[in-house]
Amino acid sequence: MSLDTKSRWGRVRAGRVRILWLFLGAFLLVSTLPIGLYHRQVLQLSQDKLVDTEDVQQTDLTRSLAQEIELFESNLTQQLLSERQILALTGLIDNVEDPAVEPKVTTLLENFVDSNRNTFIYLTAVGKSGKGTSASQGNFRAEQDPFVARALQRAFITCLQSKQLQVVKFRSDPLALAPENRPAFVVAVPLKDVNDNFTGMLAAVVSLEPILHRLQEASVRGRTVFLVDHNGRLVAHPETKNFVPGADVSSNSLVAKVKALPQELRNTETVRFTETDKKHPVEMIGTYSTFPEVNWAVIAQRSLDQAQSDTGVTELNRQALAFVSVVILSAILVGYFFAVGISGPIRGLAASTRAISRGEFHQRSPVRGASEISELAENFNKMAGDIEEYIERLKEAAEENRELFIGSIRMLAAAIDEKDPYTRGHSGRVAKYSTLIGQELGLTTEELDKLRIAALLHDVGKIGVEDRVLKKPGSLTPEEFGLMKQHTGVADTLDAMTTNRPYQTAMELDYAMNRIRALTGSKFDDVVVTALESTVNAGKLRLSAVEVHV
Repeated sequence: MSLDTKSRWGRVRAGRVRILWLFLGAFLLVSTLPIGLYHRQVLQLSQDKLVDTEDVQQTDLTRSLAQEIELFESNLTQQLLSERQILALTGLIDNVEDPAVEPKVTTLLENFVDSNRNTFIYLTAVGKSGKGTSASQGNFRAEQDPFVARALQRAFITCLQSKQLQVVKFRSDPLALAPENRPAFVVAVPLKDVNDNFTGMLAAVVSLEPILHRLQEASVRGRTVFLVDHNGRLVAHPETKNFVPGADVSSNSLVAKVKALPQELRNTETVRFTETDKKHPVEMIGTYSTFPEVNWAVIAQRSLDQAQSDTGVTELNRQALAFVSVVILSAILVGYFFAVGISGPIRGLAASTRAISRGEFHQRSPVRGASEISELAENFNKMAGDIEEYIERLKEAAEENRELFIGSIRMLAAAIDEKDPYTRGHSGRVAKYSTLIGQELGLTTEELDKLRIAALLHDVGKIGVEDRVLKKPGSLTPEEFGLMKQHTGVADTLDAMTTNRPYQTAMELDYAMNRIRALTGSKFDDVVVTALESTVNAGKLRLSAVEVHV
């Protein structure tokens, strides 16, 4: 994490959040929260209404299909019984396997199949030995399909034992016919003579294509409608490639409920359940309707997401999202301008505060913004003006104190110079020469000020020196010279050499400069001497015997 990011995070944790973010957050909260809560409430009401609507639709659909399928199966049975009645009226029912009557029976069967091509794929009439004749559509051969063949065998056994079993017809489990797993089943009725003795069986392989077509018509907009029996096996499904008739589908929650019901119970129920699709749970709503006459059930199911899309809930969500996006954008813009209107003057105040902390007391903050902020700016400017005025008074007082200090030093220097008539004005001249040398050396104003004071006070030690030494016309003893040489300097030496003293007469400036130059390196710093020469050459330094004020 960068230092800038850490600094910002630290300000946030300390509660130092920019007004801009506070305003934006407040506007977003005020604008979007009520809309979000309202949308959530509307969406919840819409979903409740959706469930109720889907419940009604699925209930009506499954009941209607159950009645259609029940009527379809009843008509099939009635048609088969009518064909049996024709066999009885023509005297063919007693021995349908008799070679003499076989052509007539075959003709009756073929006529029947031709007149019912949408439903009857295969029709057979067999005698007590299980042999007989048949008719079919196209190249269909029942004996070539092992599942159909086994179903016909069970049908024959059931019809043979119909009196003991007390059944009037046989209906097989769901079958899947090649090549596309088309749904079908076998239905059969026993053949009996006038004495109610078993003479054979009339059986048909019935196609459920009309039912399949109705299921496909009903399975739209994410809704799936299919048919199961009471044992949990699939009778017909609109997706024939993925769902094979006869397959066990008891894992479906609705099928499991159907399987658990008593077979003689007619019932319709809508439930909500969850299915797993690619390891993801999907919330579903489904309805089943049972019809015990056939022992089947119609099931309709649909995911709630599909139902929402169909009823416009998804579109409502899109519209709500678009509206909330516009509101958020508007809130950001309005909040930004409000925040800038408030934070701008405050930032101006902060900048003015920083300027004053740097000593820029002339800085003023512009008076603008809200009334409270404008009042704050006015008070700040008044405070800044008072501080500036106070600082100016302090500067004036400091300057007065400095002048008094410098005046005291001048008086002290003059008193020192007055001890010896030969050195009158000496401290002033030394101070002037020192200042010129310091300027040539590039000293700062503060350093020049200190140098001038030091030059004025350079002979302060003479106060403690006896007059006999200061005014001695002859040579000094070693002890006296050791005492006096403590005051040696370039500017001091120059003035001493160019003014009359008890021990010598004043020298010319050029001569004095040559003497000083000769002592460079041994007694004087060459940089200082060079600066002195530059000052003399520039004409800034001229000899003067009068008192110099510095």
